Amino acid sequence: MEQAQLQPRVHPQETPIMEFSRLNVIYNEGQPNQVHALKDASAVIYPGEFISIIGPSGCGKSTLLHTLDGLNRLSSGKIRIDGREVNGPGGDRAMVFQDFALMPWHTVYENIAFGLRLEGKPKSYIREKVMHYIRMVGLEGFDGKYPHQLSGGMKQRVGIARAFAVEPKILLMDEPFSAIDEQTREIMQEEVLKLMLIEKKTVIFITHSIDEAVFLSNRILLMTVRPGTVVEELEIDIPYPRTLETKLLPKYQEYKSRVWDHLKGEVKRQYQKGEV
Repeated sequence: MEQAQLQPRVHPQETPIMEFSRLNVIYNEGQPNQVHALKDASAVIYPGEFISIIGPSGCGKSTLLHTLDGLNRLSSGKIRIDGREVNGPGGDRAMVFQDFALMPWHTVYENIAFGLRLEGKPKSYIREKVMHYIRMVGLEGFDGKYPHQLSGGMKQRVGIARAFAVEPKILLMDEPFSAIDEQTREIMQEEVLKLMLIEKKTVIFITHSIDEAVFLSNRILLMTVRPGTVVEELEIDIPYPRTLETKLLPKYQEYKSRVWDHLKGEVKRQYQKGEV
């Protein structure tokens, strides 16, 4: 990927790109097996931010992300994008999944082109966009390959390119690096940051990794045990672009400790509630 020299545009005086307020998601509502997954979750997100969401296992991180994508039914609350209330999926958001979610019968090219074809884009436009993102994620020469011919890291590059190709305002990423090895994971972290800065995208990112959250984010939303809510926002005051050397900074380690202290306290609460 080309080197990014840009800083995310994060100015509190800007109009938010997304707001969600007092989100409640209750599965099987009114039934004996009812589960209150999200409770009054709220946050404001500005254009160009990289937001990570982290919390103890089972706290509702993925539920929150899927709700923002319009895949879950809200029990109550509101989601706004550019001031407009949304109640379902839309082209202003795209999801990158942890299990790649590629179609095995399609080539790399066809997987990336899939969303553009659904939108009815002209063939010349599709080719231009697909080849642009193939280059951006470093998959030149692999456009005719099938998913079974790719490594885990390459499959995830395809998933990321497919999401960027439809030009969403907001990219939603659900633990996208959890299925790849540690070395590839660190490389992918740097490359996603570069791509996000070059393309000026807003990213909302789910992870279990404290290190990953601190490395990637402008802000981290810290969630409680279920029913999950956003209980704190931690701003990561480390300039972009970041490299692996960033992880050696004392300030970086301080941020990791703050997130760990939060998680440790929430896990203790889970034990007390008998949920672990």
